[in-house]
Amino acid sequence: MKSVKLMGAALAACALMAGTAFAAPREAAPTAFDPIAHQRVVEVSEQLRCLVCQNQSVADSNAELAVDLRNQVIEQVKAGKTNKEIVDYMVERYGDFVLYKPPFKANTVILWLGPVALFLVGLAAFYLNLRRRKSAVAKTVRPLTAEEKARADKLLSGDKE
Repeated sequence: MKSVKLMGAALAACALMAGTAFAAPREAAPTAFDPIAHQRVVEVSEQLRCLVCQNQSVADSNAELAVDLRNQVIEQVKAGKTNKEIVDYMVERYGDFVLYKPPFKANTVILWLGPVALFLVGLAAFYLNLRRRKSAVAKTVRPLTAEEKARADKLLSGDKE
């Protein structure tokens, strides 16, 4: 009975492993027959952010939406559109967020100045904490009494009590 259960578990494990072969990421359609057009597709795709992954460009991502966006870029390159026209189309459709490097505008100022502001706030907090600790230590420090000083001198000179 035990061997039948073990055999069933082994078969189930094999079936699961075999099923993972079909879970491979989808590849993008071939970009173009022309190497120059392919290079343009790569250049434009590197300027666009994957809206699913958000930390990868459309060129680097394997998400389905990124594959669809790459295919749109391919179609527009084949249609003879310029790189700027393609990027403008994507911005019109998805907003400035689709750009991997968004422009410096009023509605994106937080993206550009936010990290600097956070760094400065952290630096100020660190400085204030350091000052507070220094003043707290200064309040608790008192000079040694004559007896403590004599004992310290003895210990430092190597004499034992």
